[in-house]
Formats: sequence, C-alpha cells, structure tokens
Amino acid sequence: MTEITVAALQLAFSADIDANIAKVSEAVREAHARGAQVILPPELFEGEYFCRVEDESLFANAAPVREHKAVLAMQALAEALQVYIPTSFFELDGPHHYNSLAMIGPDGEIQGVYRKSHIPDGPGYEEKFYFRPGNTGFKVWDGPVSAGHRTRLGVGVCWDQWYPETARAMMLMGAEVLFYPTAIGSEPHDTSLDTARLWRRAMVGHAVSNVVPVIAANRVGTEPEGVAGGQTFYGTSFITDERGDILAELDREEEGVITATIDLDRVRRHRAAFGFFRDRRPELYGRLVQDI
Repeated sequence: MTEITVAALQLAFSADIDANIAKVSEAVREAHARGAQVILPPELFEGEYFCRVEDESLFANAAPVREHKAVLAMQALAEALQVYIPTSFFELDGPHHYNSLAMIGPDGEIQGVYRKSHIPDGPGYEEKFYFRPGNTGFKVWDGPVSAGHRTRLGVGVCWDQWYPETARAMMLMGAEVLFYPTAIGSEPHDTSLDTARLWRRAMVGHAVSNVVPVIAANRVGTEPEGVAGGQTFYGTSFITDERGDILAELDREEEGVITATIDLDRVRRHRAAFGFFRDRRPELYGRLVQDI
C-alpha cells in the first residue's frame, strides 16, 4: 500500500516575524509527531497579511529566497524533522517582488520556487500593488517515497485555488496531491459577504473533478490584532480525499494542526475508474487559452 500523511496548520499571526516563525515551528513539530510527512503552513505566515493596504514602506520586508528569514528557518526545521514544508514568502528578485513559495525537502534543500500565478486586486486584498504575476508557470514537486513510489505534489497559492485551470494543469503535470496555502477572510467593502463556504466548495470541486486529495491551510484571527474594523480571517482549513469527503477540518477561530493519511493506490484506482482524464478532448479546448 502506498500512503502519504499530510498536515495543514491554521494559526493567527502578528507583525513579529520571529514570533510567527516560532509558532509555525511548534505546529510543524506537532504535525511531525503525528506522522505528517508534508506539512502546509498558511500563506505569507512571516507576518500580518500586509496586502490589506497599499504602503510602499512594506516592500522592505521582501527578501531573496536564500536570504529570507522564514525560508531559512523552515529549511533547518525540515532537515531536522525529515519532512517537506511548502513555505510561502514575500520574495525579492532584483527590482521585482513576488508572492512566492519555496518547496523545501527533508534534506533542508529548496527544490525550487513557485511564484503565484493569479494575483488578486480588491478591497483588503490589494496584491497587485506588491506582486508581479508569477513567471515560473505551475510547479509539481517530488514528495515522499512510499512502497517504492515517489509521490508528486502540486502547490498553488491562495487566489490560484479559485481557478480550475490551476488544478488541472498540475494534474496533467503528474500531481497526486494538491496543496493550497491561503490568507482569506472578511471583505471590508461588504461586511455581509462571507466567502468561507465558497472558498471550500471551489477546492472540493477540484478534488472531485480531478479525483485528487486537496489540503488547504488558512489563517485565523483579526489583523491588526485588537484593532476595531480590522480584517478577520475565517480559518476553516481542511483536508479532503479524492471524492471530496472531508477527512479533517478546523473551525473559524481555533488554531491547530490537522492531519490525514491518504492511500494513493486507492486514489489512482478511483481516478482511472472515473475516466476524467481518459475522456478529455484537448482538441476542443482552444477557447480556454484565448483572451476574452
């Protein structure tokens, strides 16, 4: 039997990068103690979700991948625990800034960097002010070996998770499990709008239509902490199996770790039986890559 144990972390963060790294590190150790081999922290856990506002001083927080404090800390931790940690961070590359993810392997090495492809722009999520659209293309990474099989891991970042093209592209690249680190919560322009259930439904849809397990890690709490009218993140992190059934989840307020063990042999059988990839008609899909 080919199995992989995965984890998602749901945490609240402050403006103190050292405190945030310590909190994530503690949660990673807990996930490892529960058998997790791939451990997913939320998006941009290095600090508060700074894209709430446009503030040019915040560009100073970006750093190159091999100098970024959060990445370096997760490298050391991944090596010590022999786990994979997909690590979201604010990347500086020459004059350019990206919302990026370093895939860190159990040897502590960076397997590569994915730069978020879809960049949102709206009240409370003004990411286009800070980030260029990613130029890496989608990425699929080598993961744990089980029963002689090397698992393949696909990772999108937050806004990427709303796009069926992201999930399908990673599947066609060989992904067997999909991960989405996230920072999403209240909508400051419309306090009546709660996207928590939509957020989950979108990713459960990817699980069902691609017959693939999905792991989503969000943050919780209000930022800035204790400030009236701040942005409140709604958590609800979850792990779903290849049929869209929830294996583990957290609520809207709690911090914690969820884990699940996935039988990849079963997943492959189910994927083959559904025939979604057998019955694809790429010759009919040209419209999908044309501008509107």
